[in-house]
Amino acid sequence: MELLQDHPLAFVIVLVLGAIIGMAVERFVETQDKERRKAYWRGRNARKNGPNLKTIERAERKQAIAADFSTNQLKTVMAAAFDSRPLLNRPEAKVFLALDQAVISRNSGWQVMAQVSLGEFLSSKDKDAYLAINSKRVDFALMDENCCVIHALEYQGNGHHQGTAAARDAVKKEALRKAGIGYHEIVAGHTTPAELRALVEKLVPGG
Repeated sequence: MELLQDHPLAFVIVLVLGAIIGMAVERFVETQDKERRKAYWRGRNARKNGPNLKTIERAERKQAIAADFSTNQLKTVMAAAFDSRPLLNRPEAKVFLALDQAVISRNSGWQVMAQVSLGEFLSSKDKDAYLAINSKRVDFALMDENCCVIHALEYQGNGHHQGTAAARDAVKKEALRKAGIGYHEIVAGHTTPAELRALVEKLVPGG
């Protein structure tokens, strides 16, 4: 100490160096505190906004169940025998051919589709409502050049109104009506080829 007092300049240098070192240490400590606080809040926000463990576990469980279900389905299909069968019965096939010819003659851009599920061309934000119509089918659908179904046609064959057929038809009619899609019936034994062509001319714009 006496040595430093004998050299005032050295004493001042030592004091300045000590102050610089002290400030550097203090700044380092503050930086470390800030990083710890940032890390804390990042972790807290991640826990708050990100998927929690229960959500992840539920998703993994669903995937496992779906995979197991598909595996069981595959085993069942592999053990079974399958045969091809006509998409339409004979009366329906005759109507389809006549309808297809009439539509093509009227407008080649339009097409006739057979046995189309409503879930393929209808949608709804209401999950239950969609599930109610998803697997229901229309016998014939008239599709325009933009691949949009514009009209649905039902072939009412013999015995069509047995059981719950009327209730099923009511569900289909209402869903189609709300979607702005026309619904028309072709009654077996009461619709002649001429009447079928007249119906097509009414429904399909000339091309």
